Amino acid sequence: MIISTLTFLIIFAVIGAILYGQRLIKTEKSDAVFGNPERSKGGIHWVVVGSSFLLFLWLYYSWDIAKAFYPKSANEICQVAKVRESMLSLKYLFPIDERQHKSTAIIHRENENIKNYISEITANQNLNQKDKDIYINILNKIKLSIPLLTNENYLEYETKNTIDQLANRINNLTQAFPSNDFPPPLSFEEEQKLNEGLNKQLGWGATGMEIPPLPETKLGLKYHVAAEELRLISDDFFSIRNHNQKYKSLMADIKSEIKSYGGELSDNQELEKTLIKEISKLNRRIEFASIFPPSTLVEFEQAVRDFDKVQKKEQGSISVKDTFLFPGGTIVSSGPTCAEDGPGRWLPKPSDTFRIFADMLKPSVGFKFVPMLWYEMMGVNKIVGFILPDWIADIIPGKYPIHSSDGQVKPNFKSKVLDIVTGDFEAFKIPVPVGHIWDSFLRVFLGLVFGIVLGVPLGIFMGLNRFAKGFFDPLVELYRPVPPLAWAPLVITVFGIDNVGKIFLLFMVSLSIMIISARAGASGTQLSKIHAAHSLGASRWQILREVIFPNSLPEILTGIRVAVGMCWGTLVAAEFLAGTTGIGFVENVARKYMQYEVIWITIFVMGMLGLLFDITIRKIIDKTIPWRGKG
Repeated sequence: MIISTLTFLIIFAVIGAILYGQRLIKTEKSDAVFGNPERSKGGIHWVVVGSSFLLFLWLYYSWDIAKAFYPKSANEICQVAKVRESMLSLKYLFPIDERQHKSTAIIHRENENIKNYISEITANQNLNQKDKDIYINILNKIKLSIPLLTNENYLEYETKNTIDQLANRINNLTQAFPSNDFPPPLSFEEEQKLNEGLNKQLGWGATGMEIPPLPETKLGLKYHVAAEELRLISDDFFSIRNHNQKYKSLMADIKSEIKSYGGELSDNQELEKTLIKEISKLNRRIEFASIFPPSTLVEFEQAVRDFDKVQKKEQGSISVKDTFLFPGGTIVSSGPTCAEDGPGRWLPKPSDTFRIFADMLKPSVGFKFVPMLWYEMMGVNKIVGFILPDWIADIIPGKYPIHSSDGQVKPNFKSKVLDIVTGDFEAFKIPVPVGHIWDSFLRVFLGLVFGIVLGVPLGIFMGLNRFAKGFFDPLVELYRPVPPLAWAPLVITVFGIDNVGKIFLLFMVSLSIMIISARAGASGTQLSKIHAAHSLGASRWQILREVIFPNSLPEILTGIRVAVGMCWGTLVAAEFLAGTTGIGFVENVARKYMQYEVIWITIFVMGMLGLLFDITIRKIIDKTIPWRGKG
């Protein structure tokens, strides 16, 4: 109900937003010029169009629309898939989905194998002539066994009769299948068993990618019964062995020679033992293959073709739903179960994804016993101990207290300072954010801040000083092109897998971007502005603060936007390599266990966090440099 309503709302929103946008375009001022910044402002209606369009595509390609409007469609396609699976081995016998008859393909392949074996044995210098003769004699006998299987004169009546009976069973199924009376009424026990199974059966999507296998509609029941009958026919056919008396006699002779020769070989005759094993395998492949005379399966083939044509015709609405509501894939059957194949396999339904995301956001659930985003009450002392370095206490004059003879330690000023910087004191508690999302956010934020603090001053210095540019520029350009992932193993090895290593890696990523951005902004300052400031009596510090830095701000803020994206990409890779928390860690675990819904959740979360950063930077740009783009 929710998805169907959402689908209609999306359609109305897209149409309405487009019509509204077209009306605004017509009412624009005629004197509007290209490049006017005002033209790029607003446009919330176009945001609605883009977002709704993406959501609609997700609903469509994840089959959520099919689930909303036709909840039984997957179950019906599952029954069709059962028929398709049951017929697969039968159709494989004939040039229906293949180029030639299976018997023909097998005979061609094995004759080529026999020919190649004879050539290899003849040319092998490590075999004596006696062994060569034995191998070639056995291979020739195996070759002679094939005509005994393909000759109609040797075909036993019982074998032919069994095949004809199976063809008649398929023909009977073909005649009965289109009827409204098919399948015949179930017995009381069968109907009771089916109803019990249906009561226990979960809905589509309740068990991940699995489809409820028991038929839930009358049309589905028809295909289910037909699939069971075809499966039995297939099993009966492949249990047939076209072994006449002459073939059995020759086969017994071949096996006897192989056994006799193989028993005489010593342990050091590895080549001879390998060859006789390969020849024995070749003989077994022919023995258990479905090889028949060309005309034996004509009626059976026609029966298979007729039923295949009828079942495709009877699909009706199922075929239409499969075509239009299951793009790029379908439901496949494997044994008694059915599963989604194609986009549905890796593109989960929004309904399922949001449900799982809602569960993961619960503090009691989270992911791997860690909440996605929550809070815990933490003492201020721990925060102080984390921020302040321990060496502050070490540099204070004096010594740490020594215990007295009574076993007591009397604190002094130095020890009290140590207690403060290590967080070893009592303090009130405040709520502190925790969880995977917060860990990733904090790592990106700290890495970005450190990169800005160091990179911006250095970049401005390089933009104003020739020595600084000449000295630092080669160093920056040397490490900047190196992909962050190339640094990751080294950084993680040196700093460990905890936050320090990941933050330092993000610092390296953001540092080069901020240096280049600040350098470009500083070096691009117009000389006329600097000369004007000089003429007004401004000092060098005032020129730097009031002219050069404001001129560099657009480049710096643009660099921050770029650095945020690079940091997110690098962070996920770093958490992939080594991490116990964070969005990258969640995605890595989900990838291992093929939890596609969780993977898409992590992608969505990373996108939203990146968007949050970007919106924040845009607001900062609007507030700090309102003159940007206006001359």
